[in-house]
Amino acid sequence: ADSEHNAIFQSIHEEPSERISKLFLTASGGPFRDKPLDKFDQITIDETLNHPTWKMGKKISVDSATMMNKGLEIIEARWLFDTPVEKIEVIMQRESFVHSIVEFVDGSFLAHMGPPDMKIPISYCLAWPERLRINRSRMNPLNLKKIHFEPINQKRFPCLNLSLNVAKKGGSFPAVLNGANEEVVSAFLKEKIKFLDIFKTLSFVIEKLENVFKTIKKEKIPLYLFEILTLEDAIQADQWGRKQAIKFIEQLT
Repeated sequence: ADSEHNAIFQSIHEEPSERISKLFLTASGGPFRDKPLDKFDQITIDETLNHPTWKMGKKISVDSATMMNKGLEIIEARWLFDTPVEKIEVIMQRESFVHSIVEFVDGSFLAHMGPPDMKIPISYCLAWPERLRINRSRMNPLNLKKIHFEPINQKRFPCLNLSLNVAKKGGSFPAVLNGANEEVVSAFLKEKIKFLDIFKTLSFVIEKLENVFKTIKKEKIPLYLFEILTLEDAIQADQWGRKQAIKFIEQLT
């Protein structure tokens, strides 16, 4: 039901995975896409929640501001569409009209376009394989004077690169990152930490997990940190990430 994955699903249609060359997840860039980097230490909660194109809940609004939401979407897309992480890329699309793009092996591109409104992807899920007639204002292509595509500035959105590396590592890393992110966003919204502490905390948690494999004997490492085989494994890995994040946040406050 997420707009990006729904867009990919509609674009792929019944094409097998071997025909997919690349998946492009689009990102608006959130409220800080143009904010000077030397002002990031002054970012407030109200600024973070003021998304330029979407009206969303607080948690996902923070994820959009850090672009952690795109990192999680990469992890999801890898499994939903049986596509290697190396073939998934995030690009900025400021107007939020192009929700995702699929490139096929013959060089063809299929993009899904529509207004930034979750009614469309949700209705598609509800009615699939049919489509519902939605009573809402329509997008007029003649009003789209420009559509911008830009690369992602890694210095501005370090959480994206962190989550991309986590997606490549696989195993328990994505679940640990997800759990840690839940706690760190909650702490930010409660004004326990600053905006820049979000990446700082997540980076610490992933480094802590990497050190587990480097410094602890294999037989003493919990099995759920090696590989996620069951729902219980995922929950335990998620909880491990939360605990490490909470410990680090306590040191910051």
